[in-house]
Amino acid sequence: MAIDERIELINRLGIKIQIERGFQVKSLPEYHWIIVGPERFSPAGRTEVFAMAEFVLNVNGARLRTNAPPEESLLSVLRNRLNLTGTKYGCGEGQCGACTALLDGRAVRSCRTPVAAAAAAKIVTIEGLEQNGSLSSVQQAFLDEGAFQCGYCTSGMILSATALLDQHPGPSEDQIIQAMEGNICRCGTYPRILAAIQRASHLHTAGASR
Repeated sequence: MAIDERIELINRLGIKIQIERGFQVKSLPEYHWIIVGPERFSPAGRTEVFAMAEFVLNVNGARLRTNAPPEESLLSVLRNRLNLTGTKYGCGEGQCGACTALLDGRAVRSCRTPVAAAAAAKIVTIEGLEQNGSLSSVQQAFLDEGAFQCGYCTSGMILSATALLDQHPGPSEDQIIQAMEGNICRCGTYPRILAAIQRASHLHTAGASR
């Protein structure tokens, strides 16, 4: 089916679309068609296509160029456009911490952060913590304490802990718990996570570099 015929079919189905240069049309079951690109497909059957923008992001010390709608989440850009899949999709609402990344040293929920809001920041993901083949002290402490089970939450836990220790190198147990309460471990390894952060804290206060 030619593109013009596809557009006519979409119009007959009552789906409002906008064709942009460089977009592809892809078939779906039952003769529904959508635009493959920066779109949102609603249950009501309406496809909204958003304008693309070019971003040069500072990610893990490298300047990475990508095209994305300004409203697209940083999580989506990291995973789907830059292939940095260590940052995980959890709840999509900023409540579980699996998607945590660092913006200028501050832990943020990348699923709720538009890429445009991160464009001028120094972004760090789990892939950027190791240096010259050596794990950071937080990564090593999580490994030494076995502070994970399925591992899905681990990257977010490590980044939140890294932000905490950068700001407070010797936190109390209560400070650790308060800082980490937005990160959920569905496997329940909280005692080992606490022990890992305390271990990493000792390295920080001893003057070890990340």
